[in-house]
Amino acid sequence: MKYCSIASGSNGNCYYVAKDDTAVLIDVGINNKHMQLRMDRLGILPTHVKAIFITHEHTDHICGLSVFAKKYDIPIYITQGSYDGSKLRLPEHLVNIIQSNERVRIGSLEIIGIPKYHDAKEPCSFVVSDGKTNIGVLTDLGRGCDNVKHVIQHVDVLLLESNYDEEMLEHGRYSYYLKNRIRGGFGHISNIMALDLFLTNRSARLKHLILGHLSGQNNTVEKVWETFASHCEDIRLSIATRHEVSPIFDIADLYRSTETPIKSISPEQPIREVI
Repeated sequence: MKYCSIASGSNGNCYYVAKDDTAVLIDVGINNKHMQLRMDRLGILPTHVKAIFITHEHTDHICGLSVFAKKYDIPIYITQGSYDGSKLRLPEHLVNIIQSNERVRIGSLEIIGIPKYHDAKEPCSFVVSDGKTNIGVLTDLGRGCDNVKHVIQHVDVLLLESNYDEEMLEHGRYSYYLKNRIRGGFGHISNIMALDLFLTNRSARLKHLILGHLSGQNNTVEKVWETFASHCEDIRLSIATRHEVSPIFDIADLYRSTETPIKSISPEQPIREVI
């Protein structure tokens, strides 16, 4: 399996996972011009993308969706709440409404919905699996719920939100309301919260940790690196940024996995490398 970040941050998100001739995108939160430029830079052909999975309706996850999907006639998988909240009017033949905990088979890949807490209408994260390797993309987390912990325990590659530094948020220029929205359990998780989730739930199978969705106002690459680097000496550590694509990583370069598919997940009740 191959994977990369096309964009990651509070102004745009898009992640790529592929195996053989099957590729999927998680979110399309940058405009079509930048999607084209970044995919060209990586050597990714849009025509090879078989499906787009949307985590929720916030602009930094869908702003390029309509143009990109229609241009290449790519099926979209999205919950009803996210679709309603998006206010998008997409061609009916492209829209596939899914449950937040649904499993979808796209070629050789299975995409598993992960319900989570976030201030959106019906949000979910996703795990992409080929039956041997599990790649989790966990951003926009209000808190580390049991679903999130379960994913971290069963993935080989983890892209985890590390959105804000607590002191920068507290003393920054955001309004009191916005600060509380971010840290109030339905917004985002801080560097320290992400570290705690990682340390208490990581398993021996985890080989690559990518920190992403960094706030442009309340975080820095340096602070994320300082928080995590000393705890990741035995695995690859990367930081995905908002302005640059990552390399395309190949799981085969990290390890030979054994066949351990991720278990079923049900909804809960209410080297330094910067990329």
